[in-house]
Amino acid sequence: MASPDESLTEFFPKYNPPIRAHKYTCVGLGMEVMKRLKVLEKDFPGITKSMMLVSCDENIEDLIDYTTSFPGPQGFLIETEKDHVLVGFHVRVAGRPGVFLSDLGYHISRVVTVMADRCYPHTGWFTQSDEPHCRKEYSYQFNVHNPSYVEWHERETRGDKVKERLSLVYVTKAYLSAVAVTEKRNLVWDLRSLLARDPKGHLTAGIYFPLKKKDQQFTMFFDGVNGKQRKKLKFDSFLELQKIPDEVVDEVEQCNDQLRLRDGELLSVLKRLATIMTDEEYMTELLGINDKIVQLSAGT
Repeated sequence: MASPDESLTEFFPKYNPPIRAHKYTCVGLGMEVMKRLKVLEKDFPGITKSMMLVSCDENIEDLIDYTTSFPGPQGFLIETEKDHVLVGFHVRVAGRPGVFLSDLGYHISRVVTVMADRCYPHTGWFTQSDEPHCRKEYSYQFNVHNPSYVEWHERETRGDKVKERLSLVYVTKAYLSAVAVTEKRNLVWDLRSLLARDPKGHLTAGIYFPLKKKDQQFTMFFDGVNGKQRKKLKFDSFLELQKIPDEVVDEVEQCNDQLRLRDGELLSVLKRLATIMTDEEYMTELLGINDKIVQLSAGT
C-alpha cells in the first residue's frame, strides 16, 4: 500500500513473507513447536532429526483419484493450494509403523497418534471442540490406497445438521515450501481473524471477518460481566477514534485484555484495518489474487 509505483498484483509474486514472532499462522506455529521440542533430544535421541513440517490439502473431493494417481503430491501441485501445515514425526511402536501429528494451526491441544494398523495407541475419533451451537470431531487414519497420506476427517454438528470434511496430510517427506507457498497463500486469504484460546484450544476472545468490498464488518467476542459477548461492528465506525461510542471502546478494551495485547493495541489494529478496507483499489486487487489462486487450485 505504501508503494506509489507498484500495484499489489505486481508486488505479491516477488514478496518473500517473514515469519513474525507472536503473530504466527500454522507455518510459524509449526516452526515454533519444532524449535521448542528440541529440548527433548537428550531424553529421546533422534527426535530433532525426525521432526518435520508436513503439508495438508484441505477439502479433498475425490479421495481415490488423489491418492492413486501419483505416489506423492507432485502431480497435483498445480491444482492444490497447500494451505495448511502440521508437524509430523514417524514412529514405531513394537515394530508397528505410525506417525505423531501436532497441529497447533487448528488449535489441537494433543499430539495425535496415527497407527498404520489403527490399533493402540491409535487416537481415533476425538472431540476437538464442544460449544453450545457447534461440536467438532476429528479423526486421522492412514489411507488404505497410499500410506504416504493420512486422512483427516472432520465432523461438524450444528443442531440436527452434520457436515463432514476430508483433508489429506502428506507424511512421507518434509514440506520444504511452507513459507514460499503456504505462508504466502494465507496472506491473501479472504477470511481473517485474531484469536485467543485456552490451553485446550477453546476460543476465549477475538475478532474475525471476511474480506469484502461492501458491507464491511467484523465479529468481536469476549467474556463480559454477563457471560459470553458477541458483537457485530462496522469497520467504518473505527475510522475516527474520537467518534467511537464509549460503550464500544469499553468492549474493545475488554477484548484487548483477553487477547493479551498491549493497552490500546486492538483499537489501533481496528483503525488500521478500517483504513485498509476503505481502499477500494487495494481490496479489489487483494480479492482478485485470492480468486485466481482458488481458480488455479480448482483447475479452471
